[in-house]
Amino acid sequence: MATDVPANAFRELDRANPEIQRVREVAIAALHLAPGQRILDAGAGTGEVARLLATRLCDSGAIVALDASEEAIAVARERDEGSCVQYICGDVTAMDFADGWFDAVRCERVLLHLGDPDAAVAELARVTRPGGRVCLVDTDWESVAVDGLPRPLVARVREHLLATVVGQHLDMGRTLRRRLHRAGLAEVTAVPVALYFPDPIAAAAVLPMVNPMVPAEAGLIPGDLREDWFGALGEAGERGDFLATLTMWVASGTV
Repeated sequence: MATDVPANAFRELDRANPEIQRVREVAIAALHLAPGQRILDAGAGTGEVARLLATRLCDSGAIVALDASEEAIAVARERDEGSCVQYICGDVTAMDFADGWFDAVRCERVLLHLGDPDAAVAELARVTRPGGRVCLVDTDWESVAVDGLPRPLVARVREHLLATVVGQHLDMGRTLRRRLHRAGLAEVTAVPVALYFPDPIAAAAVLPMVNPMVPAEAGLIPGDLREDWFGALGEAGERGDFLATLTMWVASGTV
């Protein structure tokens, strides 16, 4: 079994990637933000999106950034420069908030890693007021595709990645709409956002198996293939015929 790499580590790598920012803009629009609202960012990592939400609300609202990692929350507090964001360490499946406390909640790339994602969705809905919005963002890792490299090599690396280190629910993105329906939300929509990477450098921030800076101990690439894999990536980048795609989903609904 490969060594697990924490989700927060990958999110730290891709936090400024323009393709991820494009997905986040779709998600922010789905929240229907208004001045004075209380917003929850569940699984906030180091808090960059929560601080962005604070600027969109012109500091007239209250934003809680919650994450299970004490380390991530500590970094988030260090990076904050006086925003209205409150940082809390907690479990998204059992939050210490009253029913209907928030006007809107968002949860990005968390459900993929949970043993019971539906329990988390139910909890997110519980803490959202009637008429409030719940927005979920997650990846469909089975959609990952790479071109410009030898097909047998791509097939082996892809199979290894999906089997060992990505997460417990490879199809999470495409299941978000169903999960919101089952949680009783109304006006549920789901938007697929195709991420496009025209070179290995652009892809490396989001696709960890393309990033040579991720250590071999992480187990993302089979040991006997690592040299061939990164050699082929470099050659494809030099030729200019590399391509990688990945689909993320933004699903939202009204409580």
